[in-house]
Amino acid sequence: MPTGLSVQVEKLHNLMAEYMKSFYSDRPEVQVGIKVKEDHTYYVTRHARDLAISLGLNEHDADLAEIIGLFHDIGRFHQYTLYQTFNDAKSEDHGDLAISVLTELKWLDSMTETDRDIVLFAIKNHNKRFIAPTDDKRKILFAKIVRDADKLDIYRVLNPFLSGERKREVANFIQADPSDAISPNFIEHFKHGEQADYHEIKTQGDRRVVRLLWIYDVYFAWTMRQIVKAGYIEKIISELGRHHADELQEGIDRLRRYVEQKCNETDKI
Repeated sequence: MPTGLSVQVEKLHNLMAEYMKSFYSDRPEVQVGIKVKEDHTYYVTRHARDLAISLGLNEHDADLAEIIGLFHDIGRFHQYTLYQTFNDAKSEDHGDLAISVLTELKWLDSMTETDRDIVLFAIKNHNKRFIAPTDDKRKILFAKIVRDADKLDIYRVLNPFLSGERKREVANFIQADPSDAISPNFIEHFKHGEQADYHEIKTQGDRRVVRLLWIYDVYFAWTMRQIVKAGYIEKIISELGRHHADELQEGIDRLRRYVEQKCNETDKI
């Protein structure tokens, strides 16, 4: 029989399931976005727990990682219903919005203050360019876990939309220019393996480069091995566009070396 935090996990799953269903819509253009995030929520929840277990964390901490995964995108449902976009720059920061929603719902009030602070910190920082500085190593650990779990599933979500007609479909969905062109500043960032400013994205080509740059922000070897196993990296590379081949090769070579090195590491916490 589940005890301690495990009891809360079961209850929180039920609450979240009902919450997500409350956003279902008869409008197809809204419902498709809600279903994407509902599925994404369950995948990230599972990945967060699996990653925590792979790191040798105890049952309590695996439960904590699961709760963070479960709620990391709770702000997305209100965001998409209200704005019909997942573009934070054109609506609200969905990490900050998640904190507002969770605070209002009071679902975490039965947790210890320490656990609740970890959950809120990780969720608030799951989508930021960098994790906010703190001396609390556990907050940093769980923020890294959910960021990795989130990226792993975002690759799955976006994978079908890389080519053909679905390329235009996702461009409309995320409100981006469907062009394969890549802005010069994104090419430079890619050459040097540097993160780019998401607010500067202009085209689908830019967005593909950003997806590859996410690789440098993967914290754990376990996550990298899942990404490689699924073939996400090479598929994105294959869709970058031939007219940029020479300019991008340096960045591609750098990326492949980094991925191989990361996959061979042993995770430490």
